Amino acid sequence: MKISTRGRYGLRALIDLASRDGECVSVSSIARRHGISEHYLEQLLAQMNKAGFVKSVRGLYGGYKLNRPAEQITVAEILRTLEGSMYPVECLSDAEVSSCGSGGCAGCVTKPVWEKLYDSINEVLESYTLSDLAGEPVNSKI
Repeated sequence: MKISTRGRYGLRALIDLASRDGECVSVSSIARRHGISEHYLEQLLAQMNKAGFVKSVRGLYGGYKLNRPAEQITVAEILRTLEGSMYPVECLSDAEVSSCGSGGCAGCVTKPVWEKLYDSINEVLESYTLSDLAGEPVNSKI
């Protein structure tokens, strides 16, 4: 499993908002601080707005701010919204059970490995909130 720039940049942007204590932050200032294209960041924030993580505020001092408390937003929620399923292999998804090949998943000897990996990934991602990460040094790479 590989987290794309979509997930990494979106997470950085929301951590940035979490560190601003509820004030509205412009897309251009977030983009400048993190070296992200404004256009790309606007697309990510629009998706986060639609998902209810942020809200946009129009006007001279407008921008984006978190729509929920930072301690209630997990990294897992954000990545699922931006990346989709966090399954390391397709066959773990109920919608993709036929992807194991002609034998099906019932007799797959590797499936327990993928299930444990998936559980471990989720455990880690669910254990971090924006509030946890907003306290980290600004220059740390995510």
